[in-house]
Amino acid sequence: MTGNHKSALISGASRGIGLGIANRLAEQGYSLTVTARDAGRLEEVAAQLRSAGAADVVAVAADMSDTEGVERVVAEHANRFGTLSALILNAGVGTAGPLADTSVRRFDKTLAVNLRAPLQLIQGALPMLRAAAAAAPERGAKVIALSSITGVYAEAGLAVYGAAKAALISLIATLNAEESGNGISATTLAPGYVDTDMSAWIHDRIPPEQMLTVGDIVEMVDALLRLSSRAVVPNIVLSRAGTDAYRA
Repeated sequence: MTGNHKSALISGASRGIGLGIANRLAEQGYSLTVTARDAGRLEEVAAQLRSAGAADVVAVAADMSDTEGVERVVAEHANRFGTLSALILNAGVGTAGPLADTSVRRFDKTLAVNLRAPLQLIQGALPMLRAAAAAAPERGAKVIALSSITGVYAEAGLAVYGAAKAALISLIATLNAEESGNGISATTLAPGYVDTDMSAWIHDRIPPEQMLTVGDIVEMVDALLRLSSRAVVPNIVLSRAGTDAYRA
């Protein structure tokens, strides 16, 4: 499927922010490739997205720490759709604890999912993104990556997670430097805590009603996807109300 039809690939799409974005794009008639680790849950999501209005849905179960799995996701999208209007890099893993106690094994896993997989997805998707941008030059193609406010402002206990997210911000900035002239613009979103399963571990200190909502992130993504190819928004920080805006 080529030409002016819009398609998106969304990682971490089975729940939370990724699912919220997928639902919004389905309602707008996008063709979607969705990926997450749980194959059964992903098939349920695919059926939901078809009912919501998606033109077509491809579900690819894959672990983002597995390079072959990431390759399979890109290949499945290329085989079905040919071009890619929007690459949504949402899959991530979190790790918390003092820097002194961080294990190298956990460090490697965090970097693999939060940084290596986005790099691999971008590299694999670039030909399709360029093709989409050439087919719709006013709209261009978009890459949106979920970073974290801890990638901008350091926070005790989140050294590895914050470092991975800071590197992701740098990666996306470089993508803009290299590809925005080709119609591919990229943005990182760097929110504080969002009310999802991933943030449940800190509910004893920050209740969910004090967190950002999934809808807040979905609205930002929707707005970014509507921008023309002339606009580049490198990074957006979203802080929680009632904080000093420098912490998650």
